[in-house]
Amino acid sequence: PAALFHLNRRFVRRAMRVVFIGTGEIGVPTLERLLTSNKHEVVAVVTGPDKPVGREQRVQPSPIKAAVTGKKVPIFQPARIKDREAIEQIRELHPDVIVVVAYGQILPPAVLEIPRVGCLNVHASLLPRWRGASPIQAAIAAGDRETGLTIMYMDEGLDTGDMLLQHKLGISVEETGRSLHDRLAQLAPETLAESLRVLATGNAPRTPQDSALATYAPKLTREDGRIDWNKPAEIIERKIRAYNPWPGAFTTLYNRKLKIFSAAVIDLRERPGQFYLVDGKPVFTTADRALLLRDVQAEGKRRMSGTEFARGWFGRDAGDG
Repeated sequence: PAALFHLNRRFVRRAMRVVFIGTGEIGVPTLERLLTSNKHEVVAVVTGPDKPVGREQRVQPSPIKAAVTGKKVPIFQPARIKDREAIEQIRELHPDVIVVVAYGQILPPAVLEIPRVGCLNVHASLLPRWRGASPIQAAIAAGDRETGLTIMYMDEGLDTGDMLLQHKLGISVEETGRSLHDRLAQLAPETLAESLRVLATGNAPRTPQDSALATYAPKLTREDGRIDWNKPAEIIERKIRAYNPWPGAFTTLYNRKLKIFSAAVIDLRERPGQFYLVDGKPVFTTADRALLLRDVQAEGKRRMSGTEFARGWFGRDAGDG
């Protein structure tokens, strides 16, 4: 109800009780900012269960749990946040605000209604563009010139809630999924802090999203990284940058997987999907031009420059790279 957003003076003077819910690395700077704030009290952190990671499948905590381990903050790791026990654990904390950053689960209505003020989500796009799980990759792959962060009031939909605040960020022509992720992660703490300051006044805006402008960025799998050489070169080059490091762009060369981390468009026009050496450098043709491979990793090998790969693969002196 709207009345919940009009705070009395007593509430404004004391520290705002915050439950932080998140799993991904992008939320770590925001959590750390909240933990050091004298205006906010993080009464608990909710994150995903520890999971096996890497080739050796060693069980590791989420980046959020790792960031708070050793601090005097309760940590909850429910397998499903919609389970009754998880909901009751959060309700017993009597939070004023729940802050969600890259959690990976949709909060049920029973959780959304718990906080006194509301549930805020820090979303890595300029909503309603790129709702969903992979907005960073989607923005780069689509050739967007800018993205940013949206602080929104959560509802039962997928990133459909009213917006409180947005901060924009330009996307460079060399942007990768990693570089944009890291820049947004650093922008998030102050963006959320500003939102909480406005919220504490009792006069925070609520701007409905225009659903007619909505686009979606679904959860990615490793197979999404497979390159289709029948696409235009610029589209493939953006995909390579967008999917670096996750889920990683790749192709198959001589029945072996070849990961591609960086490539450049060149003016070579042949049938799509052909592999060449041009001046000792590896090149794949596309629907319109070609891509020169700059940074690759062959299956079972270490990551290396395209020239070094060509030299090792074909036993040639491929030049300086």
